[in-house]
Amino acid sequence: MSVNTIQNYSVLGLLLLAVACGKKDQPGAMQGPPPAGVVLHEVKASDAVYYDEYPATIRALNEVELRAQVSGYITAIHFTEGEVVKKGQKLYSIDQQQYQANYQQAQANLAVQEANLIKAQRDVERYRELAKSDAIAKQQVDYAEAAYSAALKQVDAAKASVQGVQTNVRYSTITAPFEGTIGISQVRLGAAVSAGQTLLNTISSDNPIAADITVDQKEILRFTQLQAKGQSPKDSTFRLAFGGEVYNKPGKISVIDRAVDQNTGSIRMRLTFPNDGNVLRAGMSGTLQVLSTSNTAAVLVPYKAVTEQLGEFFVYVTIPENKVTQRKVVLGQQIGNNVIVKSGLQAGETIVVEGVQNLREGASYAVVQPGAAPGAPAAGAPAAGAAKPDAKAEKK
Repeated sequence: MSVNTIQNYSVLGLLLLAVACGKKDQPGAMQGPPPAGVVLHEVKASDAVYYDEYPATIRALNEVELRAQVSGYITAIHFTEGEVVKKGQKLYSIDQQQYQANYQQAQANLAVQEANLIKAQRDVERYRELAKSDAIAKQQVDYAEAAYSAALKQVDAAKASVQGVQTNVRYSTITAPFEGTIGISQVRLGAAVSAGQTLLNTISSDNPIAADITVDQKEILRFTQLQAKGQSPKDSTFRLAFGGEVYNKPGKISVIDRAVDQNTGSIRMRLTFPNDGNVLRAGMSGTLQVLSTSNTAAVLVPYKAVTEQLGEFFVYVTIPENKVTQRKVVLGQQIGNNVIVKSGLQAGETIVVEGVQNLREGASYAVVQPGAAPGAPAAGAPAAGAAKPDAKAEKK
């Protein structure tokens, strides 16, 4: 290769190097992504009145299934379905003819045994007097004594038989065990029923009525303190909600179960509510609302600032150099458009409430006015790929 050719290649290389260096300073060179436009919110702690919510099931404090204790046919129904019945009120009658006949037979047998007892008693008394003067054999006296003892036992057995048959007669008439509302009858007039098997009806008390809930064992202390405190008739610490409607009478804690369920780590509790108008019915599902009793100010943030990932919740918190970091938080009750943050945030910190969808860990941000397009570059921020202004041109 000639010297001239080598020189030409050298000159060409220098030219290419100069061009490459020149492109670095060209205003059209691509730059990194601009800071995202966001709206910030300073976290503050304030008093918040809210209710914790627990799924609740309405139950009767006293409820019993009415079942036939004797077999037979229903001969009478003495109530109107759905009405309030009094304790001891007659409800159903089962055919008594067979049981009445058995009762009369048992009474006749008792009379016979009592007559035999009288005869045996007289015999033994006479033989005892004869034995005093050795006018009768000792063996004859022993027979009389044994017959008298047997007659006593037979009378006792006859009395027990009468009581058993009498019980069946009594069971043929079914009465209300307590005052309450009786449901729709499961049998009709003339239906055959079997002892201990056939369900006739269900009766339950109505006023007061109960609401059962299940709470985590960590809340036992809180509810125990509320139970010890007691509630006045107008205290609204506990109330029931059904959809968007709230029951107009407050309740109180009645029973906290004796032990925690080892499988679930929860415990059952029962509250009672007045039910004068019979508005609440056993089996209803609702929500028990418990007024918050926190002694410290709650940290509230706009709910739109929260993002969810795999069941966990996060917010973007500002850090120095106009950047953000993602932080995990534990949420509490939602109050309107805000939500309580139980842990993860402190009052005085600043979070992003608009534009979170375009952020990532360590991303830069620029503050925009509320209502501006979230994630858009802030006013005056260069767009991606925009040319940097020429410093020399600015001086001119």
